[in-house]
Amino acid sequence: MFTQLLSDTPWPGKVGTRTALGPMPGAGSTAAVAELVSLGRPLIVIVASSAEAQTLERELPLFLATDVPVLTLPDWETLPYDHFSPHQDIVSQRLRTFFELPQLTDGIVILPITTAMLRTPPQYYIEGNTLDLSVGQTFDSEAFATRLTLNGYRAVDTVFEHGEFAVRGALLDVFPMGSESPYRIDLLDDEVETLRTFDPDTQRTINRVEQIKLMPAREFPMSRDAIHRFQMAWYEAFEGDADL
Repeated sequence: MFTQLLSDTPWPGKVGTRTALGPMPGAGSTAAVAELVSLGRPLIVIVASSAEAQTLERELPLFLATDVPVLTLPDWETLPYDHFSPHQDIVSQRLRTFFELPQLTDGIVILPITTAMLRTPPQYYIEGNTLDLSVGQTFDSEAFATRLTLNGYRAVDTVFEHGEFAVRGALLDVFPMGSESPYRIDLLDDEVETLRTFDPDTQRTINRVEQIKLMPAREFPMSRDAIHRFQMAWYEAFEGDADL
């Protein structure tokens, strides 16, 4: 139904014009999105707010005829000059979406308009700072911990949230961004013996895996050079004496 309506509606012919269908009451817009995904190419859906993005994400499985990927790029939910960072779960979901987008051949990307107005990290940053780890791989725990710290991970005593890691002798726990569960890395001398997911509340093992990917913990680099580059750009952006 919606596909036929769209095929009979002319696309915008010049800048400043648009084509519209609607208004659609209730979940009608969700049903339209689910039907249009059958066109066989990625569909970007821009919504007005994070609340509408969450509603659309919950409703889509009720209307989709086939199993297609649904990616959401959520808003940071922070204001300029706030004294706190976006929640780790939000950053985790954003990084997972950034990582999967280049491989997306069909499916739906949900994008709040506030997100579309922000700059995003280049793809080479995500790919270049993603660590692959497999069972049997040679492993240097000190170098690995240093690499995690440079990628924005925080060293803690016990891992509970995304972006945290803990080193306890021959065990290393890490909660990668974009992952549903944290991982426990068991070492035998300088080799990865096992990789296991575990419940952060009970600290008990869930499943064994053969390989994991660890994406950076932030959407921007935290190296010394990157911090210096930010400071210089900050001085140039504001007038007056920056030391005051």
